[in-house]
Amino acid sequence: MCLMLKIALENQYGRLLHSDRDPIPDVPAVYFVMPTEENIDRMCQDLRNQLYESYYLNFISAISRSKLEDIANAALAASAVTQVAKVFDQYLNFITLEDDMFVLCNQNKELVSYRAINRPDITDTEMETVMDTIVDSLFCFFVTLGAVPIIRCSRGTAAEMVAVKLDKKLRENLRDARNSLFTGDTLGAGQFSFQRPLLVLVDRNIDLATPLHHTWTYQALVHDVLDFHLNRVNLEESSGVENSPAGARPKRKNKKSYDLTPVDKFWQKHKGSPFPEVAESVQQELESYRAQEDEVKRLKSIMGLEGEDEGAISMLSDNTAKLTSAVSSLPELLEKKRLIDLHTNVATAVLEHIKARKLDVYFEYEEKIMSKTTLDKSLLDIISDPDAGTPEDKMRLFLIYYISAQQAPSEADLEQYKKALIDAGCNLNPLQYIKQWKAFAKMASAPASYGNTTTKPMGLLSRVMNTGSQFVMEGVKNLVLKQQNLPVTRILDNLMEMKSNPETDDYRYFDPKMLRGNDSSVPRNKNPFQEAIVFVVGGGNYIEYQNLVDYIKGKQGKHILYGCSELFNATQFIKQLSQLGQK
Repeated sequence: MCLMLKIALENQYGRLLHSDRDPIPDVPAVYFVMPTEENIDRMCQDLRNQLYESYYLNFISAISRSKLEDIANAALAASAVTQVAKVFDQYLNFITLEDDMFVLCNQNKELVSYRAINRPDITDTEMETVMDTIVDSLFCFFVTLGAVPIIRCSRGTAAEMVAVKLDKKLRENLRDARNSLFTGDTLGAGQFSFQRPLLVLVDRNIDLATPLHHTWTYQALVHDVLDFHLNRVNLEESSGVENSPAGARPKRKNKKSYDLTPVDKFWQKHKGSPFPEVAESVQQELESYRAQEDEVKRLKSIMGLEGEDEGAISMLSDNTAKLTSAVSSLPELLEKKRLIDLHTNVATAVLEHIKARKLDVYFEYEEKIMSKTTLDKSLLDIISDPDAGTPEDKMRLFLIYYISAQQAPSEADLEQYKKALIDAGCNLNPLQYIKQWKAFAKMASAPASYGNTTTKPMGLLSRVMNTGSQFVMEGVKNLVLKQQNLPVTRILDNLMEMKSNPETDDYRYFDPKMLRGNDSSVPRNKNPFQEAIVFVVGGGNYIEYQNLVDYIKGKQGKHILYGCSELFNATQFIKQLSQLGQK
């Protein structure tokens, strides 16, 4: 029997549920939806209209009793009670982008954005709604994981509000032994079946410089400078200058989409590598492919030899096996070619941005600012240089300088910087917000420290600058990264390894399995954790994710997952800061 799948994920593709549909009374329908008022009303309408033979209702997050009663009433009124075959709460209200990374669901992400949480005019009711939305998704995540975490969070932040609500929700579920989602088969099914994981909830406000930072690793660069969303990158093919008649319409640029997923071995291997290394690896892969291709062509030409030449016949028999092997590896060769073309196109698009905007210069200069290293060039010179980056690049650089400075610049200096920024075409609204944030943060605590990060310029690239290279890297610095923990990674390290540190000593401690909730910062468990989940309330980025991945590589047998309420790049983040800074 044909099975009709009705999927509505409430994103740009989710028009299926609310589209006009004809009755198909002899097929079952599977619904996969969020239990929103609008969706429930439409499902009730489908029941009344007798659209399908039977209904399998799957809810992305738990449906409330009142909404379940609405469906039951609609089924009763339509005499369709027996047709509602199954109702499931799937607890899938999150998106897994990597094996070790997740974000909250994509629909209505403005509701849980950094701006939404930090709006000065937000009411208590609105804040409660934001926190409940985040907690609902985190609860779904832990139900799917099959584990009840130990929760740690900083005090006096949105992260603390999330921790309190999540602890309460987990505690209430565990108390109901018959209906608990964390007992029996579920508990053993999770990745963390031997030891309970640590959940570290951090607030975006502990580190505002990292999301603005120009980056140098492949995945983070793709997210920063290209249209990269839910593991898909969209590129516009640059059309060359063509002679077209005067008054003719310009040719439309072709758009190409590529999926960058775990199936792509090159992506998996190099997504965390510095960009020049990626360019070199693409070139090496291309040369390897060409060598294999040439070998197949050579074998084919040998197989076509004619005549009675004994040497040729001997060579023919020797090469038959080789050609058979080459032909059998042809699908693998074609897939290799597809991936080489994909990464050549993506890396070329990234390289165009690096060269046009001097992103290597920005990255190196920001690293020096954040690590308090001596600067070899005046900040004012970079802001005033018309050839160095976009107005947004200049604003990002200045904000990092302002955030990282122990002492704010004098009013006279600030006015000088503001004038240079305005002359460069910058919008000063983000600075307005950061000034307010820094004044508030100064009262609360000292600014985040970024350690002694250094980048070593290794001179210009050698191999990829060959004439036959796909990438002309001339003028781009080959910067080698030195691993240094960012604030989020440092906080995790303190809590995971149970280190005593002023930065984390007063973090609150919650154990939802304890019978009585206690307001404590003293952990009962004194052993280091093997598994941890870091969740950033207010938004995360690939720079932090990669820093955590690099950190855990040196910790044998330990695992980390990174999650955030939304995943933004610097352009999206600066837009939110701008909205918050508007008078």
